[in-house]
Amino acid sequence: QVQLVESGGGLVQTGDSLRLSCAAPGLPWLRSTMGWFRQPPGLEREFVGWMNWNGVTSYAESVKGRFTISRTNTNNTMSLQMNSLKPEDTDVYYCAADLKTPAWSLVQKRRVTDYDYWGQGTQVTVSS
Repeated sequence: QVQLVESGGGLVQTGDSLRLSCAAPGLPWLRSTMGWFRQPPGLEREFVGWMNWNGVTSYAESVKGRFTISRTNTNNTMSLQMNSLKPEDTDVYYCAADLKTPAWSLVQKRRVTDYDYWGQGTQVTVSS
């Protein structure tokens, strides 16, 4: 059974850093491209970043230069390092896995419908 489990959320101040993790036991890791999304209350889930198996990444303009995705292929984990956090980064953050696309593909996956599995989400709150 595939599970994605996020951790690392919390309450921080403007300018602080936070690191989110996504563990994926049961996921065929080397066949997966991975993504991070976030969802403001009452709004649609929005793209944050994407990474393929080879480490190629793509980010939303709003987080580019501040957020960094990494993945460890030996233990099926992915991280989202968030620096210079702003109050507008306050959201529930989700990791997601896409098994339909070859893991080495350079086609960026930025839509919610591109992904097959989702975590339960972790809250990030940035106070001003």
